[in-house]
Amino acid sequence: MIEAMVFDIGETLISDTRYWESWADWLGIPRHTMSALVGAVVSQGRDNADALRLIRPGLDLPAAHAARRTAGRGEFLDESDLYPDVRPALGGLRKLGIRVLVAGNQSARAGELLRGLDLPADLIATSEEWGVAKPSPEFFARIVELAQAEPHEIVYVGDHPANDVFPAKDAGLLVAHLRRGPWGHLWADDPETVRAADWRIGSLTDLTSIVSNQTV
Repeated sequence: MIEAMVFDIGETLISDTRYWESWADWLGIPRHTMSALVGAVVSQGRDNADALRLIRPGLDLPAAHAARRTAGRGEFLDESDLYPDVRPALGGLRKLGIRVLVAGNQSARAGELLRGLDLPADLIATSEEWGVAKPSPEFFARIVELAQAEPHEIVYVGDHPANDVFPAKDAGLLVAHLRRGPWGHLWADDPETVRAADWRIGSLTDLTSIVSNQTV
């Protein structure tokens, strides 16, 4: 029986569009160029931050983040950044008695902003707040602890094979791979991803049916 669902953040609950557009504007390049470079590093299996380093070799990311905050152009999220299926899906799962958690590789500021949106979730946390990031086993051990369920009773939902699907599976969790965002679309039909995922979904609202059917 599924007792808990844990959601990745970027390109699972929120669109990264604002994030990358803001970086393009800050670095003074066309937004299309930024999108193309993000796609290029994704296709190579690289860290998406490498797109920024292609534009500014040797870029000190923490310093750049600090400079943006000082200039009043720091990280920001609001309701418009959520994908349309987020509230219906999370709310529907809670009505079914499922414990809903949100945990992804994001900044502490992103955690604050997400909690400010009053999502139907029992807990929202980020890697910076925990001091450990995916794909580290310690990240998923923390999930199991906070989900208050056994690993085989927890579903981790995410778009990124290397950060979400494979490490969650290695930790003994069930996995729903979401076809969304660059990673979700590019790796949707990858044989290893297909084998590892317990479910492949196109919308978060598919999860309520999975719970109702309890096909685990």
